[in-house]
Amino acid sequence: MSSALIIDGHPDARSLTAELARRYATAHGDARILALRDLEFDPSLRFGYRERMQLEPDLVDAKRALAEAATVVVFTPLWWGSVPALLKGFFDRALLPQQEYRYSTLGLPEGLLPARNGRLFLLADTPWFLTPFTGLPAQTHVARGTLRFCGIRSVRTTRMLGVKDASPARIESWLSRAESLGRRDGLRDRANGAGGSQAIAAEAASSSVVATS
Repeated sequence: MSSALIIDGHPDARSLTAELARRYATAHGDARILALRDLEFDPSLRFGYRERMQLEPDLVDAKRALAEAATVVVFTPLWWGSVPALLKGFFDRALLPQQEYRYSTLGLPEGLLPARNGRLFLLADTPWFLTPFTGLPAQTHVARGTLRFCGIRSVRTTRMLGVKDASPARIESWLSRAESLGRRDGLRDRANGAGGSQAIAAEAASSSVVATS
């Protein structure tokens, strides 16, 4: 069991996103990379939440890793104002009602993931000076609408903008930044005692989900 789970949401292993994830994980010292491109699963939630889809073995393993991690880190590019379909499909299939989140009797969401800390590394070709006009909806989607929604209380975002036109020196500074943050988080996680406080029930792969929209 690793204290940090690194979710690499880029379909291409040769991408800067993937290299940043590797640098962070190596510097952390106790991290597992979950490269979604290497998993075998259907990214489409074909029946919405009306009918349960059987979880593939790779998703069962991923959910177990999420339930055991003290820190969850997502690396993703920004495409068309959102994240790649691969990452969105992973969220749709792996984060389920009554397992990673639930609603209280008052209708308020309650996150069930035990991780206390999260990070989002967001890469975009958009230059920084255009973000006041274009916004970064993927940041809100992942940091607030997904990680915090599922119970990860502290989520910090590192934005790397203008990737397409970035100089080699700029790219190297981003790689060094990922290493620095990975090293810092590794020290924190080891000081806090690695490991999650919650395990996935044995029947998680077959439990039904709540019917909703």
